[in-house]
Amino acid sequence: MALASLYRRVLPSPPAFEFSSPQGKQLFSESLEGGNMEGFFRLISYYQTQSEPAYCGLASLAMVLNALAIDPGRKWKGPWRWFDDSMLDCCEPLEKIQVEGISFGKLACLAHCNGAEVRAFRTNESTLEDFRRFVALCTASEDFHLITSYHRAHFNQTGTGHFSPIGGYHAGRDMVLILDVARFKYPPHWVPLKLLWEAMDTIDEATGHHRGFMMISRPNRGPSVLYTMSCRHASWSTIAMYLVHDVPLILKSKDMKDVQEVLSVVVTSLPNNFREFIKWVAEVRRQDEGNATLSEEEKGRLSIKGEVLKQVQGTELFEHLTRWLASESANVTSLGDNDTLQEIGANVCCQGARMLTGNLGFRDSTSCKKENVKLWETISKDPVTVVSGTIISDGSQQRVDMLVPSSPRERNGCCGVDNVSLFPQDARYEPL
Repeated sequence: MALASLYRRVLPSPPAFEFSSPQGKQLFSESLEGGNMEGFFRLISYYQTQSEPAYCGLASLAMVLNALAIDPGRKWKGPWRWFDDSMLDCCEPLEKIQVEGISFGKLACLAHCNGAEVRAFRTNESTLEDFRRFVALCTASEDFHLITSYHRAHFNQTGTGHFSPIGGYHAGRDMVLILDVARFKYPPHWVPLKLLWEAMDTIDEATGHHRGFMMISRPNRGPSVLYTMSCRHASWSTIAMYLVHDVPLILKSKDMKDVQEVLSVVVTSLPNNFREFIKWVAEVRRQDEGNATLSEEEKGRLSIKGEVLKQVQGTELFEHLTRWLASESANVTSLGDNDTLQEIGANVCCQGARMLTGNLGFRDSTSCKKENVKLWETISKDPVTVVSGTIISDGSQQRVDMLVPSSPRERNGCCGVDNVSLFPQDARYEPL
């Protein structure tokens, strides 16, 4: 049976005051004078309406990520890189979110996966005073933004659980501005902070956990180096079960004398899909004709990778692992240690070409035309391996480079280029 159409809802007031009402304007003016509307101008510049009825969490996050000027690293439409709620699917399939919405924990995970620094607090892990302090901090700055998860019933509004960013704070009257992303339903509005806390201090029936708030900011660290994990991949639950349940049982069931035996048991018992759990991370960039230089950002990232690898090599665990890998008992072929640099480069270059063209799907018509391996040097003189590939997809060509930290190994000719190692000298292992 077809549902009757709706055009907006009347905002129950009180307890809320519409942003554009006389009371709302006065609250805004006084909050601006008090210094608690600094984050508002960033957020309002990227204020958007959720594109699906259940996309309130995704729209709130897209709005905040754009306000923080975090580069998504992939195309939205045409040549433009931009966060849209329809792009935020790395932690939960969009088809599922359209029906069920997204949980507080998954939204925090999604923010982290898309390059933000996240501090998430459920109400049973925090206090009203903590929340007030974070609201004051975020609204007085352009560098931090709050997203709240609350139940609409506490404001006499229709609906249940909802996400929206906080746009401002009136310290004198202890009221917050909710930039409601369901703008087709309710306009942005001011509500008492204590009442919002009570609306957050409710149980999400879908998860059995309290709702809460999360503070999101730009990361104060470099991008991921070495490896990354995808929480959406099906292998996540398998590996989690292996590490939490299987490994303790395996270790208890065997009489092991030293670390070498522990490593042998743990590594050789890994699930078949462990390789899919850990992905090789490389910097993928377009090739500019005649431009054989690295950007300062690329040089910095590669130097970090080299430094991390040196620190890893200085640990006792690395010493044990390399000793075990060099022993006759080591058998890690299931982890893909037979992959060559060219094979890894071909796979990553193909993925990079798809990413740069906005085509993330796997098609039979996409193939690597060629690949080359060469050495570059950064400003710090740390050698860098560059795998260059030309990708043919649907008749068009896309040229990309994959950059990885490396050092010269004994050079054997391969396809007319030099072979190099993915890791600094004396590393005896292969990438997973």
